[in-house]
Amino acid sequence: MIASDVMQDEFHTLSPGDTIAEAVKRFQTASEVEKKKVFGLMVTDDNDHLVGILSMYDILMFIQPKHVHILGEMDDIDPSQLYEERLQRVKSVLVGDIMTPEVVTIGPDTHLMVIADLMIKKHIRRLPVVADQEVVGIVYVSDVFYYLLEQFV
Repeated sequence: MIASDVMQDEFHTLSPGDTIAEAVKRFQTASEVEKKKVFGLMVTDDNDHLVGILSMYDILMFIQPKHVHILGEMDDIDPSQLYEERLQRVKSVLVGDIMTPEVVTIGPDTHLMVIADLMIKKHIRRLPVVADQEVVGIVYVSDVFYYLLEQFV
């Protein structure tokens, strides 16, 4: 029961030089191909080395105005217009500017219990699998859960 038993070895990636508009399209394409919602994509350089991860959460955090909690209290500000302006601005921002560069990774031989422990303690939903500095797969929390579930049957 190791990472290579449950990892997905076909995955989608982004480049740090992609725009957020391109990233959003890649999220949509990946979701269609995978036939499930994709919430995060690995970011790799030209040598296929992992340099970060971009999640929907990262994009939402960037779009969200700092003082959003006071919008309901201010009659002279239209929240719709504010979001529209921010959405237009974010389209040209680069993935490398808002991605999470510190990524927890595992090796193909990492035991499933270690993977589960990492995911639980660090609230991680996906773990890139890296061998010799190259991304070889990704493990999703759902993969771990359903693999373990199958062991009960």
